[in-house]
Amino acid sequence: MTPKEVIDFAKKNDVDMVDIKFMDLLGTWQHFSVPEGVLEESLFEDGLGFDGSSVRGWQAIDASDMLVIPDPTTARMDPFTQIPTLSILCTIVDPITKEKYSRDPRNIAQKAEAYLNSTGLGDVAYFGPEAEFFIFDDVRYGSSANSSSYFVDSVEAAWNSNRDEGPNLAHKLRHKEGYFPVSPADSLQDIRSEMVMLMQDVGIVMECHHHEVATAGQCEIDMKYESMVKCADNLMWYKYIVKNVAKRHGKSATFMPKPIYGDNGTGMHVHQSIWKNGNPLFAGNGYAGFSEMGLHYIGGILKHARAICAFTAPTTNSYKRLVPGFEAPVNLAYSSRNRSAAVRIPMYSPSPKAKRLECRFPDPSCNGYLAFSAMLMAGLDGIENKIDPGDPLDKDIYALGPEELANINTLPHSLDDALQALEDDHDFLLKGDVFTQDVVDTWIDYKRENEIAPLRLRPHPMEFTMYYDV
Repeated sequence: MTPKEVIDFAKKNDVDMVDIKFMDLLGTWQHFSVPEGVLEESLFEDGLGFDGSSVRGWQAIDASDMLVIPDPTTARMDPFTQIPTLSILCTIVDPITKEKYSRDPRNIAQKAEAYLNSTGLGDVAYFGPEAEFFIFDDVRYGSSANSSSYFVDSVEAAWNSNRDEGPNLAHKLRHKEGYFPVSPADSLQDIRSEMVMLMQDVGIVMECHHHEVATAGQCEIDMKYESMVKCADNLMWYKYIVKNVAKRHGKSATFMPKPIYGDNGTGMHVHQSIWKNGNPLFAGNGYAGFSEMGLHYIGGILKHARAICAFTAPTTNSYKRLVPGFEAPVNLAYSSRNRSAAVRIPMYSPSPKAKRLECRFPDPSCNGYLAFSAMLMAGLDGIENKIDPGDPLDKDIYALGPEELANINTLPHSLDDALQALEDDHDFLLKGDVFTQDVVDTWIDYKRENEIAPLRLRPHPMEFTMYYDV
């Protein structure tokens, strides 16, 4: 929509409030609301001021004034507010220079798309994430000087098979048996359907939903692929709708990668392809029907995987999921059909338009704008430098012997390792000024200071189990 069309749309829907949304560096939506009367065409050029020093990872207090510039193409009716509210995503600019803010994640993703176009290699990068999540019935956690604990629960969890529920109606899901069961074992069908309907209402094309492998309410809802920035926009709406529908039903949804022990964690496989002039460029006559360009893109992903993990698996908890020998792929190999490889080439359809790669190590705790941009820049580096991904690995990687595994690189074992890899390998991100050195440094410093250090300083409950009697 144009600014005028947004104003007409607001009048048609009797809008009383306009919600201004943007994203902090870490990946959480921020917002403030203004009365409908503020919605004039000049708003889309002049923007609105706010304090950038109060946003995580952003401005210092002595240079805190910032502007939000609404993007009229993103205007949607908010499906949860009691007062009719128009929601608009925004770009952040400096109020003095009017330049786009380098730490604004949406701006970074827009620059990544522009860089793709500048190379002449393609004119659109399509991304399709498969975000998983848990829906819990009870969540409690706390950490203080003398205690640390967490508790999550779900009515369908395996550990509740003998709980007095007055009455307990059974049909609990055993560990690792949550994939595709019907109700009553799958207790979340109607909630997921409601989520899908609302996602469609805000303009996201949806494909399917289902229960996922883990017990205790693990779910997946799949959206259709979209151009990269639009896909990252859709992912933010996706998370917003999942969390608010769950809350509406007295439940709590989380995209935390590993909230329960002993069952599958939550990943976000990301499908990717590059097109030009309406033609898919990853289809060809090579391995698994892939083109040379597509294989080089995979080569770039595999070469830079350890560094891009700092954005695609960006939490300390991410590495509770990325553990050798379990469900998540930690070995840097590619294959067709083989889900134990870090990069997979799906073989569902022979159509060239369906030819894409699936990167399997990201998780949905990530900032989609940064994670997608990092993967695109790694893939483009692979194409530009003709990086050979090596031979495919069409075996169960988890069944390989030590000698075979010794020749396969692995993902980082911790967020600390991933940040070190990013510190050592980030030149590919700086091309076209997509990621600036300031953004990379700020990301690394913030994560080390605010996430790694606090966890490192605190005793862990498991340490009492192992060491109290030493």
